[in-house]
Formats: sequence, C-alpha cells, structure tokens
Amino acid sequence: MRKFRIKVDGKAYEVEVEEVGENKSSEGTVSAPQPVITKAKEEPTKPKPAKVSNSPAPSKAPTAAVAGEEVVAPMPGKVLQLKVSEGDSVKEGDTLLILEAMKMENEIVANASGSIKKIIAAVNDMVDTGDVLMVIG
Repeated sequence: MRKFRIKVDGKAYEVEVEEVGENKSSEGTVSAPQPVITKAKEEPTKPKPAKVSNSPAPSKAPTAAVAGEEVVAPMPGKVLQLKVSEGDSVKEGDTLLILEAMKMENEIVANASGSIKKIIAAVNDMVDTGDVLMVIG
C-alpha cells in the first residue's frame, strides 16, 4: 500500500493506492499495475486572499438603469450577427441576434414586444449563460 498526496482543482487529497500485481513480462507484453483508490480524504486548505483592484471590472450589464425586459443569453457562445438596432420595434418571437454555440447558429428571439432600448452585446462578443444581451422597452 502506497500513499500519495494529489491536488485536484486546488484541493489536496491523500490517496492510498494498492499494487495488485507485479510488472512481469509474459510473451512480450507487459502488464502495468492498476491503481485502486481505497480512500480519499480532503485536507484543509488555506483560503486565498481576495484580489483587490482599483480599476472597475468590465461588465456586460447596462451602464445606466434601462427599464424594460432583458434578453439574456440562454447558453455561452459568440455573437455572430445582430438582426436589430437600438430603437427598432420588435414583436415577441422576432429574431434579435444569432449566437454561435458548439458550432451551431442559434436564433435568439424577443421575449416581449416593444422597441429595442439598449443593445449591450456586439458582434464577435463572447457571452456566458445569463449575460444580458439587450433590453426591450
């Protein structure tokens, strides 16, 4: 039985591995021992201090409070094309933009009728799930 300390995503684990067989050669092939994890216990780790920055973090949220219905990204991806401009009138279900995710083009549609008050996303922007793309008022 051998003990190892392994770090996964910054957390340290202590693992015991048992060697099941020997490395013997039989007719030109070598069989390697297979590790068996018998127990893993997490070691306490020291909390990392928070990074302090004097510059404001970039945000995809509207800079000014814009009243209206927010259109959010349903998945992470890249904005390929904007189909509307600020001030355009849209109906619920109209295509607002094309979002590429996993090599597929997805139409993002209006979730409400009204006019486009603010467009936050730009062509070639990478967005995450839940990022506000635009506001319909």
